[in-house]
Parts: sequence; structure tokens; C-alpha cells
Amino acid sequence: MSGAFPLVFSVTSGKGGVGKTNISVNLAISLAKLGKHVVLLDADLGLANVDVILGLTPQKNIFHLFHEGATLNDILFPTPYGFSILPASSGMSEMLTLSTGQKLELLEAVDEMEDDLDYLIVDTGAGISDNVLYFNMAAQERLVILTPEPTSLTDAYALIKVLKTNHGVERFKVCINMAPDLKTAKEMFLRLHQACDHFLSGISLELVGVVPRDTNVRKAVVQQQPFCISTQGPASRAVQTLAKTITGWEVPENLDGNIKFFWKKLLFR
Repeated sequence: MSGAFPLVFSVTSGKGGVGKTNISVNLAISLAKLGKHVVLLDADLGLANVDVILGLTPQKNIFHLFHEGATLNDILFPTPYGFSILPASSGMSEMLTLSTGQKLELLEAVDEMEDDLDYLIVDTGAGISDNVLYFNMAAQERLVILTPEPTSLTDAYALIKVLKTNHGVERFKVCINMAPDLKTAKEMFLRLHQACDHFLSGISLELVGVVPRDTNVRKAVVQQQPFCISTQGPASRAVQTLAKTITGWEVPENLDGNIKFFWKKLLFR
């Protein structure tokens, strides 16, 4: 994607425990393996755990950009897997109450980063809190993760409904995680699609990935190693396939296509 604007997409879910952060981390690795420049923003403000899954301990986060004179380069934390993370920790909550000067400072810092970037992956929190909605509204694409459970389906629908009804967001990509088989995953997607069709008009849903249930994933989490690195099992292969699909997503041909605009939407609401 060299010479073009980077694509900003969120990885999000209606409920916790669906493997959202795990998918985010392993997608970042898989895109990096395809030669893409990737930054993963940990936007799960209260429960930031990208670093935990990676077994890393960044010393700084965006909070330090304003309160300790850190630069974006000080905060950007390179991983051993070919991509960088922008850690949040609890200090990220300060971002929604920044002064105008601080907002402009952040915009300038992030603007410098976009020249050498193909993808900004935004790992949101779960649910429908203000922060989750802010990040999903600012992203260009939204990848909703759900598992084949009734509560996961209900909560994914609730997230889509709030984003559509309150904020006019209409386009969603869907990934079914921990699927026992392809048939179950497709049935789950169909049920979500029917609910949206029936109760919400104008929603576009696309099933872009199915990640099978894989015992290697749990082992990798316990070892604090990404499953795409520690194993080449079915989950790993599925995420690599999803990464290839993502490389075909179009970057909007307008202001939405740059990271500065992402932060502007987020900060100047």
C-alpha cells in the first residue's frame, strides 16, 4: 500500500471473552509477515492487554506523550514480530479530556507516523461504552468478532444497533471465532444477518473470516506467545487467510483515508 494512505480498522465485539485481542495481535503478525507496516493500538482503555498476550512490558503509553514529554517514537513499542504497538494502559482515558493544544500535538505526532504505515489496527474494548463507540466511529472498517454462543450473537447485534441507530455506521465485517465447524459459523452469521435485516435498515454485513476452535490457542495464551508464532494449527491458518483478505480492502478515497482524520474524528467530536 506504499504511497497511499493507511487503512484504519477496528477489531471489536459486543462482549468480552470472544478472543478479540488475540485475533488483533495475530492479524498484526500475519499482515507484517505479508510485508505490511502495521501498528496495533490497544484501545481497551481499562483492561489493556495486548502487551500481556505478547508477553511484553512497555514502559510508556499515550499518557506520557503529554505528561512526561515523551514523543510518539518513545511510546511506539516495536515487537519481535515485525509490527509495533501503541500501548494504552489506563492513561488512555485521559485522551478524551485533552486540551485543544494537546489534541493538536497528538495529531501532529500521529501524522508523522502515517507516511510509513499500511495498517492501523484498533483493538477496542468490548461492549457499548463511549470509548468503544468513539473508536468504532473513527475507524474506516469495523471487524466484529463473535463466537457461536447466543450471548455473543445478542451482544454483537447490540453493538451494531447502537452504532447504526445513534451514529449512522452501516458497514461491518464479521469474523466468527472458536467455530466448531464451518456450518455452525455460517448459521451464526446468517442469524446475525437476519436480525439486522429485520430490525435495522441499510446495514451491510460481510462474513470475512471463520477461525476454528483450536486447542493450541489456549496453550499459546498461557505461554504469552501469539498462536501464529507458536503453532501452525487451524486457527493460525485461518487468521493468515483473513490477513490476505484484508490486504484487498480498499482505503476510502477521501479524508477518511488518513490517520490524522481518524484522530480528528475521535478528539474533536
